[in-house]
Amino acid sequence: MRLLMVCLGNICRSPLAEGAVRAHLDRRGLDWVTVDSAGTGGWHAGEPPDPRSIAVAAASGVDIRAQRARKLVQADFQHFDWLLCADRSVLRDVRAAAPAEARERVALLLEWAGQGAGGDIPDPYTGGPEDFRRVWAMVDAAAAGIVARIASARIAG
Repeated sequence: MRLLMVCLGNICRSPLAEGAVRAHLDRRGLDWVTVDSAGTGGWHAGEPPDPRSIAVAAASGVDIRAQRARKLVQADFQHFDWLLCADRSVLRDVRAAAPAEARERVALLLEWAGQGAGGDIPDPYTGGPEDFRRVWAMVDAAAAGIVARIASARIAG
């Protein structure tokens, strides 16, 4: 299973989601699942996550400092089983870029994680530390849901 977390610039929400999912996968010993992240825009390509993202993840024992921002590319639609989007505008943009056969594998991250239909993860970029803590809480809960979904599918399959 290969998952791609997608947000706008790949420095706030998707790196946090990638880090949270990796941490939950590690705790469950699900080393056959790979996780990456990307943004719909390439403004921050090659940069580490926002320092506020790094700090909020580190406060929960998750190190995302080695991640580097990158832009979503066409090969991602073939490489990843699921592309999980931070909000509805990202979902719309990713689906518009996707080849027809990949569109059904593009979903809202919170929805795919069982955290409610149509839920958006707000972009904390222009906010303060509390906004980053709130986003971390959302993606950490979503990561637990994602890992539970994967583990139960593995057992059922």
